[in-house]
Order: sequence, then C-alpha cells, then structure tokens
Amino acid sequence: MSNNVCQSCGMIMEENEHGTNLDGSISVDYCKYCFNDGKFGKDESMEEMIESCIPFWVNEAEGIDEEEARKKMFSIFSNLKRWKITD
Repeated sequence: MSNNVCQSCGMIMEENEHGTNLDGSISVDYCKYCFNDGKFGKDESMEEMIESCIPFWVNEAEGIDEEEARKKMFSIFSNLKRWKITD
C-alpha cells in the first residue's frame, strides 16, 4: 500500500493498522483507530481530533509541549484528506 499516513489523524500506519471500508476491504487512507466498516468512529471537527491526539504527541515526541503539539498538528492535519479544505 502506497499510503502509510492516516488521512484523518496523521499516524504512520503499519500494515496491520489500516482501517476497513464498508465492503471489508482495507482502507488505504485511514487507520483502524479512525475508520472502520466504511465510517469514522467519531463525528468530530479537526480541532476536536487535534485535542484528542495531543497526549499521544506529547508522550511520543521528547521535549514537545501541548501548545507546540497543537501547532504542529494543525499544520499537518489541514493537509490531510479528511480535513483538507477545497475551494
């Protein structure tokens, strides 16, 4: 699979971390934590997703605080398929 970044939460996905489409096939775009059976687990805004992901970013990245994590995620998330604003 060519796409290994979840287009909802930005997580780098290993082979067993991809979500599933409605037909049971593997989603190339979304991880299993965000997307299963063809739908997102939570109906939330990008800002809500960022807030729920902050603890993971703070724990994973040495020396990053909540505000820095929030800024980095906003920059990344705004370019992901689920959140990208198209004109």
